[in-house]
Amino acid sequence: MSTRIRLQRHGKKGRPFFHIVVADQRSKRDGRFIEKIGTYNPNTNPATIDLDFDKSVDWIQKGAEPSDTARAILSYRGVLMMDHLLRGVAKGALTEDQAKAKFDKWLEEKEGNIQKKRDHLAMSADDQRKARFAAEKQANEARIAAQTVQEEVEEAVEEATEVVAEAVVSAGDAVAEVAEAVEEKVAEVVAEVVEAPAEEVKEEAPVAEEVKEEAPAAEEVKEEAPVAEEVKEEAPVAEEVKEEAPAAEEVKEEAPAAEEVKEEAPAAEEVKEEAPAAEAKEEVPTAEKAKEEDKKEEDKKEG
Repeated sequence: MSTRIRLQRHGKKGRPFFHIVVADQRSKRDGRFIEKIGTYNPNTNPATIDLDFDKSVDWIQKGAEPSDTARAILSYRGVLMMDHLLRGVAKGALTEDQAKAKFDKWLEEKEGNIQKKRDHLAMSADDQRKARFAAEKQANEARIAAQTVQEEVEEAVEEATEVVAEAVVSAGDAVAEVAEAVEEKVAEVVAEVVEAPAEEVKEEAPVAEEVKEEAPAAEEVKEEAPVAEEVKEEAPVAEEVKEEAPAAEEVKEEAPAAEEVKEEAPAAEEVKEEAPAAEAKEEVPTAEKAKEEDKKEEDKKEG
């Protein structure tokens, strides 16, 4: 049967952990094995390898075939290098001391490279930690600055709000004062408007009394109206004057009476100004009608 050096998986999901075993090729991956020669943990950087060096070299010399991953692990730890040197010693190309010296030199170089890698990783981790710290510090400073700016803005807004509130209050007071002044002014104007008509009514009252006093004058004019009627009755006398000349002279003497009537007409006009307009209009047309009737009668006689 063929023997293989391979990995046997252990650990939990996402975090595998392997055993380096020597097993029959026909066995299952995680089944029975002949011997365990080491462990391999890929979860660390660099990976952690714990290997029994002498047993590994012995199994390699016996002819056990390593898997690809197991071959890489054995090469990394120098098992294959030691097998190569021992084959040289067996052929007589090298002595055991020379083989051991070469292996120690190779192992020292290998350990130096591994240590450099570890140091570089440590430095990288430290740099990353410092970078994270610097970024966190910068973020905190930015947050503090933003918070300070926000507080300043809030204070400015509060001050502006207070100023606006004070302005609104002062404006309201000014508006109230203006409204009161306007109301007082309106009240004064209304009072003046109400008092003015009352005074006019009082002043017009004596005018009405004067009209009442002038009413008797209108009655006197009515009494004078019969004089005009007498003039109408004397008009036939004028017709007789045409037939007899002496009668015409008498008519001339009576003409002054008509002139007196005309003189009385101005008195009637004065009554128009003093008495109501309706009564004056009724009196004046009476004298005019008398004159027109006299003219018509004279025209008829002449005709």
